[in-house]
Amino acid sequence: MKHSNLALLLLALAVPIPLYAAIPQPGLALCTRSATLLACEDGKGSYYSVRTEGRDFHLRGYDSNSRRLWAQTNSRYGQMTFFTGLASDGEAWVGYSRRVGWTTLNRVSSSSGQRFNLHCSLIGGCR
Repeated sequence: MKHSNLALLLLALAVPIPLYAAIPQPGLALCTRSATLLACEDGKGSYYSVRTEGRDFHLRGYDSNSRRLWAQTNSRYGQMTFFTGLASDGEAWVGYSRRVGWTTLNRVSSSSGQRFNLHCSLIGGCR
């Protein structure tokens, strides 16, 4: 899985997603929301949705750059969130996110052999 795509998935968990449906702005995703579903689409044809079901989140989307469909399931247990995902090209990934104060620590491994850590903070961004 590409680092930028995964970073977007993890950021969806780490920080609230602003909704700009009332005032469209160039370069930002347009989102709609209900009590249990958030659906967003950007101007390049990529889209994703996040559906909540108890302590679980179900994410589905399409990345127009790679032309891949993907799905990911996240399960939250206190400050820990475990996730598994699968893309239409057969790539799979697993990982977890752990909140520590204003920081989210993420560890990911994919079937393509990629493994990395991503640390996201509301103040410092991701690194």
